[in-house]
Amino acid sequence: MRSVKALTGNAAAAYGVKLCRPEVIPNYPITPQTIIIEQLADFINDGELDADFIPADSEHSAMSMAIGASATGVRTFTATASHGLALMHEMLYVPPQVRLPILLVNVNRSLGAGSGIWVEYNDSMAERDSGWMQAYAEDSQEVLDMVIQAYRIAEDPRVVLPFMLCLDGFILSHTVERVEVPEQEEVDSFLPKFRPLNRLDPKDPMSINIAVSPAHSMEMRYQLDRQMAGARTVISEVD
Repeated sequence: MRSVKALTGNAAAAYGVKLCRPEVIPNYPITPQTIIIEQLADFINDGELDADFIPADSEHSAMSMAIGASATGVRTFTATASHGLALMHEMLYVPPQVRLPILLVNVNRSLGAGSGIWVEYNDSMAERDSGWMQAYAEDSQEVLDMVIQAYRIAEDPRVVLPFMLCLDGFILSHTVERVEVPEQEEVDSFLPKFRPLNRLDPKDPMSINIAVSPAHSMEMRYQLDRQMAGARTVISEVD
């Protein structure tokens, strides 16, 4: 039976992540996202989630750690907002091209001098062409549900691309709403254990993200575009 809780959008994201059983959570705090990783830290401390919680020295490092973790074949999660996402920019182009289905929750917040800390989409829209699938949640229930759906979509063998789930800073991230939380067994039956197509293994060494010729680079971009277009089918099946 599903339980009913009063949750903020940030807490709903954390509950959704917990139900998906990620193994590695690199993170760096930034308003208005910090509550997500704080809640996940509490879940780990209380024994409700078995995951490696890795504090980073910046958002750039957090995404680098997420790339490394996902490349070894484990389900990975991180979260950020605004200038934190901008600092990740250099590394955001890696997961799509090497096919790493990382989930990133971005709590939308304005960028730029004098813009304050209120919600605006110029942080995530600036990363539109980086190769990440993006979805925008309307309420806290959708946040929780879409976290679970995002992993299912991103890890599908027909997709294998990273997913950025966005929610409005403060308006949604800090507003308490009624949320139905599914049982762990229900999520386990919907979201199978992550089975990577490829993974780094010392017993079978290989290299990823290597320099290639312009022709091969364009081929990679073309394949990425085809995978992104094909994801529409998977999204309609999962929704």
